[in-house]
Amino acid sequence: MRLTLAAVGRTRSGPEREMVADYLTRARKTGRGIGLTGVHLAEVEPRGRGGPEAEAQALCRAIPEGAVVVCLDERGRQLSSPDLAETIAGWRDGGRRDAAFLIGGADGLDPALVAGADVSLSLGRMVWPHLLARVMVAEQLYRAASILAGTPYHRE
Repeated sequence: MRLTLAAVGRTRSGPEREMVADYLTRARKTGRGIGLTGVHLAEVEPRGRGGPEAEAQALCRAIPEGAVVVCLDERGRQLSSPDLAETIAGWRDGGRRDAAFLIGGADGLDPALVAGADVSLSLGRMVWPHLLARVMVAEQLYRAASILAGTPYHRE
């Protein structure tokens, strides 16, 4: 199963970029042995100035065909890390080839995109800047891979 973290906007430099890259690299390495064959970041830029609707169109182009679509939304379900790992394992074991985790821009995701998603997840009741949300989702993908692989990272 391949995991895509698709986010609006490009992170050119800085600690957020480094952290996302590090966690996704760790997730790729840890995931190889447990059927997570790829984990990557897709940064998208909307065409023109269409707000969340244009961002949704750009994000949709980054979603692999047939992928489980997971929208990060403050009104979504809150899962524990083990629950997220179990959910990803269920998709993998159920024959799903891809899952895409979508993070919108400063104004969040288009409500129509969230309504059409397979899953809507929240990182908690607090609202996070979208750059930090990338880091947090990347870390949770690594943590999920670690939990599924039985490594001790998830106990840190």
